[in-house]
Amino acid sequence: MGYWLMKSEPAVFGIDDLATRPGRTEPWDGVRNYQARNMLRDQMRPGDQAFFYHSNCAEPGIVGLMEVATPARPDPSAFDPQAQYFDPKSDPDAPRWYLVDVRYLRHLARTITLAELKTHADGPLADLPLLRRGNRLSIMPVTLAQWRFILALE
Repeated sequence: MGYWLMKSEPAVFGIDDLATRPGRTEPWDGVRNYQARNMLRDQMRPGDQAFFYHSNCAEPGIVGLMEVATPARPDPSAFDPQAQYFDPKSDPDAPRWYLVDVRYLRHLARTITLAELKTHADGPLADLPLLRRGNRLSIMPVTLAQWRFILALE
């Protein structure tokens, strides 16, 4: 099983939105960074677990858990001229962008803030991509040790 951290802006799509979707499942669309796309397409598998991270808000942090529900598939929003994430260079015969469906598991008992995570940047979370300077990826891997440590903060 793999472990991930996936960011979303709560004003656009937050953990509460995922929790209220039919089947508590939703496509994780709109990934438009090649490195994040490669991880999503080539490494994520159904059953992998992910932290749901609220970004670009008053208190960024990990707010819940979800799981990858489906294998990666082409992101249809890339082909739709009316879609927010339309990419005129993406071709259905050679897709550029992918998505997975994610399924809500639970809210955390409390938000584990970015500020709190940073207090462990010289210890157990030293290699957590979220804490690397300049890292703005919306999807990033988490090791099993990091996963367990972060859950223990809850």
